[in-house]
Amino acid sequence: DSNYIVTGVKAAYETANKPMPPLKYHVVSRIPYARGLGSSSAAIVAGIIAGLVLAGHRLPVWGSESLLQIAASIEGHPDNVAPVIYGGFQVGIHNGTRWVTERIPSPPGMQCVMFIPDFIGKTKVARGVLKDTISRNDAAFNIGRVAFLIHALCLGNLDNLKWGVQDRMHQPQRAEGLYPHLFPMIKAAEESGACCAFLSGAGPTVMAFTSGASGDIFTQREKERTDYSVAKAMMEVAQTYGVKGRIVVTQASQEGARVVKVEPPFSSEFIKFRDNV
Repeated sequence: DSNYIVTGVKAAYETANKPMPPLKYHVVSRIPYARGLGSSSAAIVAGIIAGLVLAGHRLPVWGSESLLQIAASIEGHPDNVAPVIYGGFQVGIHNGTRWVTERIPSPPGMQCVMFIPDFIGKTKVARGVLKDTISRNDAAFNIGRVAFLIHALCLGNLDNLKWGVQDRMHQPQRAEGLYPHLFPMIKAAEESGACCAFLSGAGPTVMAFTSGASGDIFTQREKERTDYSVAKAMMEVAQTYGVKGRIVVTQASQEGARVVKVEPPFSSEFIKFRDNV
């Protein structure tokens, strides 16, 4: 019952006002668990969508974003579930009535270079090293950086990303208490050509954004991209600090969660939907 996919399925059946039958689950997850990459949110949304399909229930979207409300109520905030649902970069708030989100543009050619340690980082432990209070100066510092980050993404100004991801509220504390490799890895990534680098979520994954990607990796000259040199620099820092892990290079998906297979198919003889779902 503590599994987030099961939690999501239950929430879907409760929303449909239908009893939940006994179910057998087969899960294939490509998102490393407890690494600051949103695996919990992905599981929640996957469970809700699967449950809605099984229950034969559909939700209103325009003006209510009902799926987001269900997912955010389980997670406690929309920070991760919104990108899972809608794809891309999302910014969300609670307007006093419900959760609302908006998409932030993703600059073309930008890639995500992630150093994913072999050890897990529990969110509860990562929160335990944070301060109970935040100074006015630190709050003002972070608010300004968030505004700068969104502005840089909206304009596609990758050079300004490194200023936008600066932080005083959680990275210094977590670097000191949990992840001593964090700031040396950020420095190495940026010196090797990364637009910026930061702690992903509560960690322990360190993520860098790079530019220059165009088309398939096999069709573009390596010197036109910075992902390889940045990945190499990050791995060297990891080895220096004795942190075992791996590098994953990918791009932000602009598409959110979707059903890829269902029996019987939703498509008909005359209307074929994507993947013949």
